[in-house]
Amino acid sequence: MPLWALVLLVGFAAVTFASHFLFPSVRWFFRKRMERLVAQLNTRLSRPIEPFKLARRYDMIERLIYDPEVSQAVSDYAKEQKIPEAVAFEKARGYAREIVPAFSAWTYFRFGSRIAELLGRSFYRVRVLNKDLQKIEEIDKDATVVLVSNHRSNMDYVLLTFLASRNGALSYAVGEWARGWPLGPLVRAMGAYFIRRRDGNDLYRVVLATFVRQATQAGVSQAVFPEGRLSLDAKLAPPKLGILKYIFDAHQEGGREVVFVPVAMNYDRLLEDQVLIAAQTKGKGKFRVKLRRALWGTLKIWWLGRQERRRRYGSAAVRFGQPVALSQFTGEVEDLAEGLMAQISRDMPVLPVPLIAHLLLEDGGPVEMTALEIRLEKAMKRLPEGNIYLPRRRTSLAVQQSIALLEGRGVVTVEVDKVTIVEEKHDILVFYAASIGHLFRDRSEDPPDNAATAGS
Repeated sequence: MPLWALVLLVGFAAVTFASHFLFPSVRWFFRKRMERLVAQLNTRLSRPIEPFKLARRYDMIERLIYDPEVSQAVSDYAKEQKIPEAVAFEKARGYAREIVPAFSAWTYFRFGSRIAELLGRSFYRVRVLNKDLQKIEEIDKDATVVLVSNHRSNMDYVLLTFLASRNGALSYAVGEWARGWPLGPLVRAMGAYFIRRRDGNDLYRVVLATFVRQATQAGVSQAVFPEGRLSLDAKLAPPKLGILKYIFDAHQEGGREVVFVPVAMNYDRLLEDQVLIAAQTKGKGKFRVKLRRALWGTLKIWWLGRQERRRRYGSAAVRFGQPVALSQFTGEVEDLAEGLMAQISRDMPVLPVPLIAHLLLEDGGPVEMTALEIRLEKAMKRLPEGNIYLPRRRTSLAVQQSIALLEGRGVVTVEVDKVTIVEEKHDILVFYAASIGHLFRDRSEDPPDNAATAGS
């Protein structure tokens, strides 16, 4: 027998032995370890990990593609495209493989959530503004909870994962940008599912809607960004129904409750603000950042110490709104989306840098630091008290830290205790002021006597 034939024979024998004897044993070993880990986690999580998330990915794909709605969509697609149903079925299977995640409890809680907390706390002083979260805690433990948030930064994913990890695991819809290596496998292991923002045909939409329906009816906690992309001008964009509609349609009368919780997020400084401002200035309406450039930029920032990063990036604040249970909601999905976005708009956190940016633009010319502190105190009376976060509740400290951050970026100059806007960086002030500008407009007609207590 030739040597090459012997090598092939031994190789095939080794693969056969491994697949029939070793691999099942290895899979069983890790499966048992995972089950023990999940059992430990569920003792401390207020919302235990759903069996749906723990199912084998192969089983989830099979369940998805053999769903009656998908089967009908396959038949319709085959007739429309004039192709055999077997070909259309394989296309649906490909969509299912593309969408379905491969959740790993170890990756999510022992790696992902810890990295998220490390990143969040390293860059920002993270604050949850709600003093009373009783209404959130009182949500039925068996209900499907859906966090609906504005989309200010890619750090939104990080902060929500970190904040929610004490209660359970969140599932996100992630765009095609994260499908490549090494993000793709990590994102899938975190329980996120990929969606196509373009080029989705009717068959793809049915497969995606069916997966979202199955996850929702199984009680999977989710996070949704109705704006669909990062805000280029820091203002809230009109909601896109998309995933929100799939979740809305998945609710069945008498079935598992679905509760939407609006989440408002804001930052003193975004990591990607220059990219967003440039895209808005050029009128492109979209932007693209190469992964290599993003990683290199992150490494350069990470090289700074934690205290230096916090000094440069300030605070990040989150405020949870009034939960909305679908069993008690009588409107259409459009009404739900508009109502949630309106709540997010009203609950938008007011941080020192956006507030100072608003005051500097309102004044226009050079302003003394002491005068800025006085104007800040007056401005706070025009805003909902529950939305405001100032370090140690001191206006003087808020002004000093904000001006130092803006001066460090070359946005303002300070001479003889006077603050002057650098004209070339004017658009940065506009960007940050826009995130809270609507709060001043919404309350411009409030009587002065009630302005200070309207948000209490």
